[in-house]
Amino acid sequence: MKHKNVLLPLAFFVTLIFLWDLVSVRGTIAFWIVPSPLAVLNVFTQQPQLIWHHLKPTLLAAISGLMLSVILGSLTAIAMNASRIIKQILYPYLVISQTVPIIAVAPLLIIWFGYGISAKIFAVVLMCFFPITLGLYDGFRSVSVEHIRLLTSMGASPYKIFMMLKLPSALPNFFTGLKLAATYSIMAAVIGEWLGGSSGLGIYMTRATKAYQTAHVFAVILVIIALSMLLFAIVMLLDRLLLKWKYHREDEYLDTD
Repeated sequence: MKHKNVLLPLAFFVTLIFLWDLVSVRGTIAFWIVPSPLAVLNVFTQQPQLIWHHLKPTLLAAISGLMLSVILGSLTAIAMNASRIIKQILYPYLVISQTVPIIAVAPLLIIWFGYGISAKIFAVVLMCFFPITLGLYDGFRSVSVEHIRLLTSMGASPYKIFMMLKLPSALPNFFTGLKLAATYSIMAAVIGEWLGGSSGLGIYMTRATKAYQTAHVFAVILVIIALSMLLFAIVMLLDRLLLKWKYHREDEYLDTD
């Protein structure tokens, strides 16, 4: 089963590349609309310094915004779990924050933060804050009431109940939200860069689009995908290292099947 999980997606990917190359070589679609895979690859081999120059600010904004989202999201989830009044006040605004497109608040971001990296970080936080907060809060809510009562009857304080029961139980949900946020972070940074600036993958993509350099646009898309998958893999690794008991139990369940 593990081999199939790798081979099937890989075979599908190779098939897509083959069809893409076939369409571009035969000239079915104009090269400035859909470039060939070789043309996209040449962007990486001929101008690697240009891509690296624009990659660094995007990655910095994405990681900074993601870390800030973890801090703010965790504190918000803890506060919502500690007080029902805080939950009733904040929860509707968490939902509202996901209904407002970043482009819609672009003029405000420019007024508040200018064209610097602060606007990009805010865009990342706006997209990543919600899944982290909601994941951790749902993890707190999933704790069994019977377990809480048992620890309370044994004389455990609310702090010990939180540290020994609620927090470990909520970590799987927290990492689920963090995985989603990690994949959103690069995209959010790129969208933030569309607002303006001097460097970044979003700026690079905008300039390439206006110049009809479609191969460069495809190259940027591949870089965005690679960075998103890299951050996702890092979070997955942390998940497996900190929650070994969870995956050990899942492996035992699969082995029994």
